[in-house]
Amino acid sequence: MNNYEPADFSGARTYSVHDRPTKVRDEDFFQLADTDPTLTQFLDSLPHILKADDLRAVVTAIVRAKALDKPVIVGMGGHVIKCGLAPLFVHLMETDIISGVLMNGGASIHDFEFAMFGRSSEDVASSLKTGMWGMVRETGESMNAAIRAGAEQNWGMGKALGAYLTANAATFSAHSLLVNGVRTGTPVLVHIGIGADTIHMHASADGASLGKTSFTDFRILVSLLMELGDGGVYLNIGSAVQLPEVFVKALNLARNLSGKPIVDFVTVNMDMLQHYRPLENVVRRPTQGDSGHGYSLTGHHEIMVPLLFQLVLAKIEQDRLG
Repeated sequence: MNNYEPADFSGARTYSVHDRPTKVRDEDFFQLADTDPTLTQFLDSLPHILKADDLRAVVTAIVRAKALDKPVIVGMGGHVIKCGLAPLFVHLMETDIISGVLMNGGASIHDFEFAMFGRSSEDVASSLKTGMWGMVRETGESMNAAIRAGAEQNWGMGKALGAYLTANAATFSAHSLLVNGVRTGTPVLVHIGIGADTIHMHASADGASLGKTSFTDFRILVSLLMELGDGGVYLNIGSAVQLPEVFVKALNLARNLSGKPIVDFVTVNMDMLQHYRPLENVVRRPTQGDSGHGYSLTGHHEIMVPLLFQLVLAKIEQDRLG
């Protein structure tokens, strides 16, 4: 058995702190703002470290995109609608801050129900026990009728649902992204997986219409992404699987059809947890190499999303006033 003597450190090499590369300096620290700071003062007060700098970078990217007249596209899952954020996105449509909205099927159902009935979101666990989860008659019949009618008009699903709500004067339509997409001319595109949404369980569901209208929205998305290069921004908010898969395929096809690499854009994933597909298919793969920059911002939607876009609006106003 070997007996080791304690190492003698007297010969260890050292060098000056002034010669050492460092990641953080005193000037990067948080700087206390006024007692009641403006939003831009608040942003300036944050430390120049980690996610605070990422937040700055995303704000800057969105403001730059609008200055360059490049698209800012937001993809969202159903939880974003259920968090009460629809009024914010309606305002962003009206002020031309965002150029397009992608929804998964769940987001479209919640938006539609809020527009029609002023309420949405059920207790899945209790309803599942009785086989009645998602079996609300009015939702299934109305949405499936709208989708069938849209297919006959060769419309996308988002437009079909928005047009139906508009034609039927939905009581709570002021905060509907589907309705306001039609009103403002902002594309609202719905990307579904057959069998993934509650309205597909209804006798009124028509697979051909579901497929045709959602595929039309996919084609529109490809056209929209052809303009993403040289300053555009894509944000994925709260969709862990569906929209990241749709986005990466649509981007690939946009590059294929345009014959251009489509580079120099920013992607952002915002969610309460960072999942594999958004990180790979939104943040990393599309921007790899010199294609652009990808960011991930983690936190509750009802706090992080208003914070981001209020900062954007404040910075745009500050720049306008000089």
